[in-house]
Amino acid sequence: MKRQWWTVGVLVGLMALLMGAGWFVRDRFLPVEVGTGAPNFAATDLDGNPVQLADLEGEVVLLNIWATWCAPCREEMPSMQRLHKKMGLEGVHIVAVSIDTPVGSRDRAGNPGGDIEDFGKEFSLTFPIWRDPTGEIQRTYRATGVPESFVIDRNGVIVKKVVGQTEWDSDANLDLFRRLLES
Repeated sequence: MKRQWWTVGVLVGLMALLMGAGWFVRDRFLPVEVGTGAPNFAATDLDGNPVQLADLEGEVVLLNIWATWCAPCREEMPSMQRLHKKMGLEGVHIVAVSIDTPVGSRDRAGNPGGDIEDFGKEFSLTFPIWRDPTGEIQRTYRATGVPESFVIDRNGVIVKKVVGQTEWDSDANLDLFRRLLES
């Protein structure tokens, strides 16, 4: 009888351990989703100054993860600039976080490093561009690729997630940003 209880205890302990490991793995590897708080992360601006998402607490933010070598990112950037021109002064903050490594280097996937400043000039971008050559943001947001974007409300909650490119100045997106600014 004593041995039977010992066996039951070991089985219950193993089940608890496996359930705990499952929660750890789930939280660590599943992507960040709509309805969750936007995780903070650190990067640098183009002048090398440290910046973090928490600097924009209380603001409406479009957070875009991109790279210079990414063709869909290149196609998406003009619509982000148009959104910035239409709604930047109203309070929509666009933060484009480049995961490019330095020019002349390659990232772990073999993608070439890119000149972020030249990219910004090519597209006449006037919104903030942040650098994250280590890919911290991809790990923090568990991004599956680029571009990947998150719309964050004033409470720091992700209200929209887009994997791939989109037209950020479409009527539907403009309406979303207007509603977020009013709330």
